Amino acid sequence: MSVEEDALNIIRDSKEGVFQNELWKMLDIDSRKCSRVVSKLLDDDLIIREQAVSNGARTYLLKVKEEERPCFDLLLSGDMFSPCAGCRDACQPETCWKLTAWVANLNDNEETEEKC
Repeated sequence: MSVEEDALNIIRDSKEGVFQNELWKMLDIDSRKCSRVVSKLLDDDLIIREQAVSNGARTYLLKVKEEERPCFDLLLSGDMFSPCAGCRDACQPETCWKLTAWVANLNDNEETEEKC
């Protein structure tokens, strides 16, 4: 695994982000090498960098860039498209078997993702 991949994994695992002045210590590399790694991740548009202060020192807070998901992904459950999108049936959501099956597929997908 490359240093860039290690850095990205560390940043990804931290929900609040990682200070750059701590990242190089975690990676056991010098600060100049860390700056080059961060520059590469920024150039690849994988992270964002915000100015910050840590223990009285100016540094950067590094966070993983949120992936933009196409809007239609929200209508997908696995490979099933939402039955309500464009539906012309005059049914009630509580009694629609198509919607029930789609929601059940959502639950199955969530359980599969948790196990991985």
